[in-house]
Amino acid sequence: MRFMILIKANAETEAGVLPSEEMLAAMGRYNEELAKAGVMLAGEGLQPSAKGARVRFADGGTTVIDGPFTEAEELVAGFWLIQVKSKDEAIEWVKRIPATPDSMQEVEIRQVFEAEDFGAEFTPELRDAEERLRAEVASQQS
Repeated sequence: MRFMILIKANAETEAGVLPSEEMLAAMGRYNEELAKAGVMLAGEGLQPSAKGARVRFADGGTTVIDGPFTEAEELVAGFWLIQVKSKDEAIEWVKRIPATPDSMQEVEIRQVFEAEDFGAEFTPELRDAEERLRAEVASQQS
């Protein structure tokens, strides 16, 4: 099972305040634990929403909205993508995230859809095509 761990933004992350050297070192150790356990698939911090944009699809058209976005508590400041055996295991990993009282208020855990979640609609042909595409992308990144 794959899970996306979403680190919620706050006023500091939206202001572009970088973590302290101590916090960066702690996060590095945590990432190393995830990697050594074979759990971590990806993980990154995100720039403030001022450097981003949203694309809204409505009425057959698109609208681009440049950041910053005002609702910091609804934004994502970073993420991990992990592969574990259960939601409980994902929660146990999340509990180990290094945090100070002012560094993170909330972390969201969301399970990623897998091909088998789509049942009969996701035919073996579509599954094979998806696996080929993922393998191709992975080989290009190496």
